Amino acid sequence: MNSTAGLLSAGDVYDDIDLRPDTTTHGGPAMPADTGSASTGFIVWAAALVFVMTPGLALFYSGLSRYNSALSLMMLCMMAMAVVSVQWFLFGFSLAFAEHGSPFIGDFTMGAVNTLDTHAFPNTAPQIPSILFMVYQMQFAGITAALVFGSVPERTRFVPAMVFVFFWTTLVYDFAAYWTWADHGFLRNLNCVGAPNYDVAPCYVGAYDFAGGGPVHICAGFSGLAYLVVLGKRKLIHAEHHNMVNVMFGTGILWFGWFAFNGGSAGAANTRAAMAATVTTLAAATGGLTWVFVDWIGSRKMSAFSFCSGVVAGLVAITPASGYVAPWAAIVIGILVAIICNGCCRLKKRLGIDDSFDAGSLHGCGGFVGNLFTGIFAQKWVAKLDGTDIAGGLIEGNWLQIFFQLVASAVIAVWAFCVSYLILFIINKIPGLHLRQSEADEALGGDMAEMGEAGYMLEAESASKLEKLTAAKPVPRITNLVNPMGSKRFDAHLE
Repeated sequence: MNSTAGLLSAGDVYDDIDLRPDTTTHGGPAMPADTGSASTGFIVWAAALVFVMTPGLALFYSGLSRYNSALSLMMLCMMAMAVVSVQWFLFGFSLAFAEHGSPFIGDFTMGAVNTLDTHAFPNTAPQIPSILFMVYQMQFAGITAALVFGSVPERTRFVPAMVFVFFWTTLVYDFAAYWTWADHGFLRNLNCVGAPNYDVAPCYVGAYDFAGGGPVHICAGFSGLAYLVVLGKRKLIHAEHHNMVNVMFGTGILWFGWFAFNGGSAGAANTRAAMAATVTTLAAATGGLTWVFVDWIGSRKMSAFSFCSGVVAGLVAITPASGYVAPWAAIVIGILVAIICNGCCRLKKRLGIDDSFDAGSLHGCGGFVGNLFTGIFAQKWVAKLDGTDIAGGLIEGNWLQIFFQLVASAVIAVWAFCVSYLILFIINKIPGLHLRQSEADEALGGDMAEMGEAGYMLEAESASKLEKLTAAKPVPRITNLVNPMGSKRFDAHLE
């Protein structure tokens, strides 16, 4: 979220508010009604698009998984979003965005959204109702929890995973979000933490993070690595990708939603939102092209998987920078992060780390790098598009910003890894809540072992049996194909 301290007061923002007395008969107090401001409509739309990113992520993950765990991974993502939605309503939003908390965490005054209505948050989202801001931020928390499972697919059990999601959102995500975006969060106010008047008037001079490089990507990436340490490697590792069509389609949905993920973080329908959307798609495009080129040097193949990886890396890195950098900087960021994250992916393979879908390599590394690039390329004129004043980044002479960005990134990374590890360690010791599937269940696949349902019904063995039973009538048969990545796999093929 952008810092808009001093830009507008809550009473100045609603040109379309109807102040007539409430004529309903429910007996409640009369409240002003937002009759349809442009910014309210824009953020409703943005919340819906960010919501769509979670099923897009589920589709992306299902495409990378084995055929017998594809559906269960989609279920994990959607269930995580549902658990987070309830937690966010009960107390998560209050902890993450309380207006009168300590530098470390908020309070429960907005629990069950009992104080949210048409009033705005003057220093965080001054141009939309607080209830809408809560719903928009709910989608961020939901997809962040789902991202964690990219490090540990095909071996984690559902029930303990959902217990983890509830406590992880409370103790990891809510804390990082508060530090980064809330009025009194210490990372947002690094330059004045501990000042005598801090409780009354924080300075809003600290780390820049427009849309979640720290709370979303660093949290998810380093928490995923902690999950991986506790669970260990998969017993059955397949080099092939199950369905690259799903991966491509999921990437497209994520890219589509990211326009609102970053653009909506302006909190209003304004020019800064348009700039955030512009730099978002430029970073994604250059990230995808760069990753393809880097892999093409060695393989001489134009890999779809390489393109998708580069697009995601570009989107991750531009997230914290999107409301602070110019379009030319987005292109530079997309190129550099693709090269760096590509190197991280190669390194983790050499080290034998089973970060299965590269959640740590893309989101952890990409978020960290993106935060640092924000401190380098941030410019005053970009933030000024909605009236926000900043000191700029290194290219404008503000070398201290690099220090702020490094501190924020390191603090969130260490907190996410250590607290996640502690939560997982405790859950794993509780009878009945062991985190890992048995070796037999892992071989069977999460679809049947955890759900009793199958995402893909037709297999080589069943197709052969069916063909024998219906010899008079040919049926679809499975043949051994070679996928674009060069590894053999079973795929449906009509002969």
